Amino acid sequence: MAYTFDELAPREALVSIAKTFHQRGWMLGTAGNLSVRLSPGQMVITASGKSKGQLQNTDFLQVNIEDAEIIESYDPTNTPSAETKIHQVLYQLFPDMNACLHVHSVQASLLTANMPSDIGAIRLANLEMIKGFDIWQQTPNVNLAVFENQLDVAKIADEIFHHFTSSPPDISALLIRSHGVTVWGETLQQAYNRLEIMEFILDYMVRAGHST
Repeated sequence: MAYTFDELAPREALVSIAKTFHQRGWMLGTAGNLSVRLSPGQMVITASGKSKGQLQNTDFLQVNIEDAEIIESYDPTNTPSAETKIHQVLYQLFPDMNACLHVHSVQASLLTANMPSDIGAIRLANLEMIKGFDIWQQTPNVNLAVFENQLDVAKIADEIFHHFTSSPPDISALLIRSHGVTVWGETLQQAYNRLEIMEFILDYMVRAGHST
């Protein structure tokens, strides 16, 4: 029976998405993290160190968006991913956002590998697929924000917050150099669709020999 991810319980939906992304090579090993907003102030997010190809309904944490305090965990050994901070910041910035998906794909890393350190953003290829982000212009000029990768993920989150506070993004996505792409949406299904679209665009740009 066909269904949308929004019809499933949040954890069940995220388990299914994680396995799909793992099969596509976007969430190998324990890489990446997925979350859904449960209420204005809380989210459920994948716990740290969990294999995304073998994710279970117990491999999540329910946390406060404001301070990442753990509200509920089915397994006392579960700990928050460092990237939880990025999800927090995005939920705080965008009240209409209700899902956030972060993956580590080869194409995202290839595209950013040789970019100047001060680039800040890249212009996306003018493809039909960009309509999936509700861009309806004939020849859109769409920039994708690029942030430098740092061992201290909290610093990346702080940069995202300050940058988007002053310069709202063109689309609901961002890149972290040699790390991966993060996409968000008003619903989980929308975020899922947009993540697929973004990976298509990044793949196209790599194959087309995009240069900055």
